[in-house]
Amino acid sequence: MAESPTFEELFRLARRSAVHLEMRDGYMQSAPDYIAWREGARDTSRSLDREESAWLSLMREITGRGVEVRRARIVSEPVTDYIRFEHHVTAGNVQAGEQVRWLPRRRASDLALPGNDFWLFDDSLVVFLHFTGDGELSPDGDEERTTDPAQARLCSTAFEAVWGRAVPHEEYRIF
Repeated sequence: MAESPTFEELFRLARRSAVHLEMRDGYMQSAPDYIAWREGARDTSRSLDREESAWLSLMREITGRGVEVRRARIVSEPVTDYIRFEHHVTAGNVQAGEQVRWLPRRRASDLALPGNDFWLFDDSLVVFLHFTGDGELSPDGDEERTTDPAQARLCSTAFEAVWGRAVPHEEYRIF
């Protein structure tokens, strides 16, 4: 039986699109970049360094070959410190080719959304991400993959509904 592609390989296999819906107010708060930012290091994050960040290199690679990468974040306002951190480092994502938008949670109340964050590749493969209550990756399995057309449609519809209401990163002001 063939092994499933790694998460990074999924991006390299994408032909048209990779979209990501984030719905939590905090992730991976044990991450060194977040801890350093919280302690005042605002411009030293590897998340901002085009040469150091493997993620930004990957995004430049895949968007450079024409794959559209969009990320939408649903956030509570006023935002958490973690969301402030994400907003701060998102400039690097945008410079690497990602399109990012923010939707205040109060504007999402009438949207049907999946129960978990996800990546959707080429409108056909969904990777649901699983986190613990405090935002760390779940020790019971941090992802679940499906090509079920109904689940892919649900995620695509949910993402597009959020995207249509969300504010582009360059215009979104946190408070």
